[in-house]
Amino acid sequence: MTDPAPRTFGVVAIGRNEGERLKRCLTSIKGAARIVYVDSGSTDGSVAWAEQAGIDVVALDMSLPFTAARARNAGMRRLRQLAPEIDLVQFVDGDCELQQDWPAIAITYLVEHPQVCATFGRRRERFPERSIYNLICDREWDTPVGEAKACGGDVMMRVDALEAAGGYRDDLIAGEEPELCVRLRAGGWKIWRLDHDMTLHDAAMHHFSQWWRRQARSGYGFAQGAHLHGRTDERHWVWESRRALLWAILIPSAILAGLLLAGPLALLVLLIYPAQVLRRSRRMSGRWRTRLQLAFFEQLSRFPEAWGQLLFFRNRLLGRHGRLIEYK
Repeated sequence: MTDPAPRTFGVVAIGRNEGERLKRCLTSIKGAARIVYVDSGSTDGSVAWAEQAGIDVVALDMSLPFTAARARNAGMRRLRQLAPEIDLVQFVDGDCELQQDWPAIAITYLVEHPQVCATFGRRRERFPERSIYNLICDREWDTPVGEAKACGGDVMMRVDALEAAGGYRDDLIAGEEPELCVRLRAGGWKIWRLDHDMTLHDAAMHHFSQWWRRQARSGYGFAQGAHLHGRTDERHWVWESRRALLWAILIPSAILAGLLLAGPLALLVLLIYPAQVLRRSRRMSGRWRTRLQLAFFEQLSRFPEAWGQLLFFRNRLLGRHGRLIEYK
């Protein structure tokens, strides 16, 4: 794990029907040796705009099940064909705008820390005030600074480490980044979160149904990740999976059984839900009303997460491949 002192980086951006968000994303990228945009069946003119801007476009074969992991792998293969000398790759989602100073900061850190294979910064939501769902995203991405177990979709990564790990798993419809990080760390690498802004994201979530589908996708990812790595010392996504099943299935089932055995008195167990909301809200920062809202949706998220897990178990039982659960 000796550092070759990389000086150049390429970018792989992925998206589908991102419109103006994609334009902001691609025009925000400065200093990259090559940019590859992987499009997943857009019908809004994204491909034509990117090509006119001189960006290399990979049109993903949509006859196969789409996953962001497959798109990133396809982009990486194209980037290596165009510029095999590139040492680093910045992955970015098409609804994100790259901060101007981020690439230089990330490259400098990787050069100075040869044991780190991937580094990421703060992803911020562009309009957190427009909906509680956007705010949830913004808080979710405010992760601790320092060594991390996993990164998200936006990350600067060493090409050699990525290729040695085998890239992303094409079949994961969610949680492909943490799963890759499990394998990277098993190979002796470290993942690092820097105290710098990295990207500006536009979730554009304004409806409860969008939030529900997004959380169901997370639940599917929890179950799939636990299936892959849950029996190792890593215990990947085991607690997250069990947590959702506890709050969304086991406790409600116990209450129903209690109603049959003890009558309406069993309904008192329902008080555990508002008690948990209050407990969690006390650990959050911000205005009291905002904290209550965030804690409420955090607790409510266990239900779509459990639903997502049930979808995974069903697909596995029937031998089906999971399909992306889209929320926008």
